[in-house]
Amino acid sequence: MQPDALDDDVVLLTVPADGGYLGVLRTATATLAARLQFALDEIEDLRIAVDEACAMLLVVATPDAELECRFAVTDDALQVEVTVPTARGARLPAESSFAWKVLTALTSSATAEAEDGRATIRLVTQRTGR
Repeated sequence: MQPDALDDDVVLLTVPADGGYLGVLRTATATLAARLQFALDEIEDLRIAVDEACAMLLVVATPDAELECRFAVTDDALQVEVTVPTARGARLPAESSFAWKVLTALTSSATAEAEDGRATIRLVTQRTGR
């Protein structure tokens, strides 16, 4: 995460790594983006991006894992970091995959890493207008 996020403006959520709990993360995403006064279409794009990132991680998660989501609110951006413990040998989709095309189209930046038994996807969305 970027160091420009204030400690008071960081929200941490942990949910079971199960698709049934992704609605909690989508709602948190929309609420925090609204706090930044994102436009409605930007909020929806970010909700879709977070959902897609989580779906990518659920596929590689260990059984009974927890999905950790860190939201950092800055003056003009929402940074989202989602991480999960991974099954041995699990790999995230290639950056040329449809899922990555969705993430990069809906956010300002999207990156991922998988190491030490964890996979993490980081999304940053800059607000385009006031």
